[in-house]
Amino acid sequence: MKNFMMIFRNDKGGPPPSPEQLQAMVQLWVDWETKMEKSGNCNRSNPMASNALGMAGRTINAEGTVSDGPYAEVKEHVGGYTVVQARDIEHATELAKDCPILQVGGSVEIRDIMVFDFLK
Repeated sequence: MKNFMMIFRNDKGGPPPSPEQLQAMVQLWVDWETKMEKSGNCNRSNPMASNALGMAGRTINAEGTVSDGPYAEVKEHVGGYTVVQARDIEHATELAKDCPILQVGGSVEIRDIMVFDFLK
């Protein structure tokens, strides 16, 4: 098994969800992650394995310029991530197909996590 990071992106536009819609969406996320944990593909007991990201942030470029907000100039934002274990990128892609972000027009970027043996 290999580790992959799923990065969840969504459009910044649109009205905020109602409390009921938000509660329903949170339940979809809980159900999805519980399913992945039961299958052995996600370890929710690790506090860094999955997190939602807030809207506050800063970006620093190579020249040292600091701007407020995470990529404020782009239409979509990164809303969170999770680290999963999968056989290969195809397996990780299959796991992502049930992700709740897809139900609201978002996307999932899947990246393999590089392991540097000399750092062990």
